[in-house]
Amino acid sequence: MSEAGNTLTLETTQGPVVIKMRPDLAPGHVDHIKKLVGEGFYDGIVFHRVIEGFMAQTGCPKGTGTGGSSYPDLKAEFNAQPHVRGTCSMARAQNPNSANSQFFICFGDARFLDRQYTVWGEVTSGMENVDKIKRGEPVQNPDKIVKATLS
Repeated sequence: MSEAGNTLTLETTQGPVVIKMRPDLAPGHVDHIKKLVGEGFYDGIVFHRVIEGFMAQTGCPKGTGTGGSSYPDLKAEFNAQPHVRGTCSMARAQNPNSANSQFFICFGDARFLDRQYTVWGEVTSGMENVDKIKRGEPVQNPDKIVKATLS
């Protein structure tokens, strides 16, 4: 499988975060994220829920954790990839098949999420920038994704 097009760069207000997307783990989720990135969906979206030692969540167009894209929700693609520092995984509601546009990046081990949330990528550089993202639920004056690009 070609690696071309599977590198997602998030230009955040704290600096760049480079994510290696994993279509081998979650092909439907990776295709969906690529479609949203191509449409500029993530540009300007805030990190609305950031919990110290746990994760930074983004991808809600409303900035509240209650919104998604105009596309249908995704069927779960749970896999054996562990939720550890740098893991990128989809947020969802109680329904396992409710992931849409929101995702989170783990600050540290969150193994209790394993096989219950769809892992679709991993941070390969810029984790120090993820560490700088302002904390809160909700975050006051939150950091955001300035621009998301694929390469």
